[in-house]
Amino acid sequence: MSGNVTLLSETLAKAKAEDRAALIAYLPAGFPTVDGGIEAVKAVFDGGADVVEVGLPHSDPVLDGPVIQTADDIALKGGVKIADVLRTVREAHAATGKPVLVMTYWNPIDRYGVERFTAELAEAGGAGCILPDLPVQESALWREHADKHGLATVFVVAPSSKDERLARITEAGSGFVYAASLMGVTGTRASVGAQAEDLVRRTRATTELPVCVGLGVSNAEQAREVAAFSDGVIVGSAFVQRLLDAPDQASGLAAVRALAGELARGVRRTP
Repeated sequence: MSGNVTLLSETLAKAKAEDRAALIAYLPAGFPTVDGGIEAVKAVFDGGADVVEVGLPHSDPVLDGPVIQTADDIALKGGVKIADVLRTVREAHAATGKPVLVMTYWNPIDRYGVERFTAELAEAGGAGCILPDLPVQESALWREHADKHGLATVFVVAPSSKDERLARITEAGSGFVYAASLMGVTGTRASVGAQAEDLVRRTRATTELPVCVGLGVSNAEQAREVAAFSDGVIVGSAFVQRLLDAPDQASGLAAVRALAGELARGVRRTP
């Protein structure tokens, strides 16, 4: 069975045709529970997200700040497994028909088996993977199997990336490029900063792939700021924080649905 890289590309192209940035949300699988996490992804789509990244919880998430680390800890203590991540992808995609990616560090895939993981992710209807710690020069095996199964390989670029390295990364990637707006870990910030715009400009000079910006966006005003110069706005910690703050599941789902709606209006680039 082939994965949904084409659906991902079509979704991003549709947003561009509507003269707006795509809204890409992140939520970890298994948080607050496996079932609750699936419902949260559906709620975010219902609120207006175009794409969702489902996080594979990790015990040492080097790119993730304290909010997502807290959610990962809850998921891991709840016993979340790769099978639960794949189930989250399967049920969220089946319910919405929208593209669902997995964001994961390399070690869990390496231990699970690249061929097995890509085959099962494609079978679940997944659109691809974001791999923040897989060096592009070590990615040939992954890309071979991802291509075979119709999955996008999304690499992360950072403001520190030199132009020559940007070109190597974007040449190897597919789906879109994840531009980390600043150095550091995920989390909400008062300002996304000018570094992001410069990084998008330099990345676009090397590729026709959409360039989507993450790390630091938490409200509609920031989404509008980033949407003015990017193809997609990626939001994670703000959604996770809404779930952490909620007194019960129903309140949490309502909160993430509402935030998705606010951000979806923000990415339309007009007040």
